[in-house]
Amino acid sequence: QVQLVESGGGLVQPGGSLRLSCAASGRILRINAMGWYRQAPGKQRELVAAITSGRSTNYADSVKGRFTISRDNARNTVYRQMNSLKPEDTAVYSCNANILDYGLTQNDYWGQGTQVTVSS
Repeated sequence: QVQLVESGGGLVQPGGSLRLSCAASGRILRINAMGWYRQAPGKQRELVAAITSGRSTNYADSVKGRFTISRDNARNTVYRQMNSLKPEDTAVYSCNANILDYGLTQNDYWGQGTQVTVSS
């Protein structure tokens, strides 16, 4: 019914930039908080950045000043601009959204994940 589709991952050199997007579709009444998580090999998944419906944001300390999260409510899409990328940013990035659907059911939904590799 509701799905999140991510795009924009890939291979980038250290110091480079990437922009990820995540679009929600389906029987959506309202999207509350949206966020990006990442999981590197052998590590636990961690929250990278989150944004509320009112556009308040919070970031992991490791990405502050380098990553920017934003959203387009009209398009049900969340974006993440990643600058000054480092090899330690290499991970699978997944978006998450808390969504109220037309059946008045509220759930957390996840995207399929997209690989970001920072390497020379």
